[in-house]
Amino acid sequence: MYVCICNGHRDSEIRRAAASGIKSARDIYAHLGKPPRCGRCLEFANKLVAEVHDVVAGGAEQAAERA
Repeated sequence: MYVCICNGHRDSEIRRAAASGIKSARDIYAHLGKPPRCGRCLEFANKLVAEVHDVVAGGAEQAAERA
């Protein structure tokens, strides 16, 4: 699904970049080579980033509990 119509950024690209450790939508957009234009997508993009980091953190907590 397209998250940013101005730049054509898809949710899959944003999630993949977030999983690599990037923590903000603005930084992800820069990583993808196209900074935000109108900015209407940033709130949703940041929610996707937070979801990815929550899942990663949850997986790390579960691994620590099993150790």
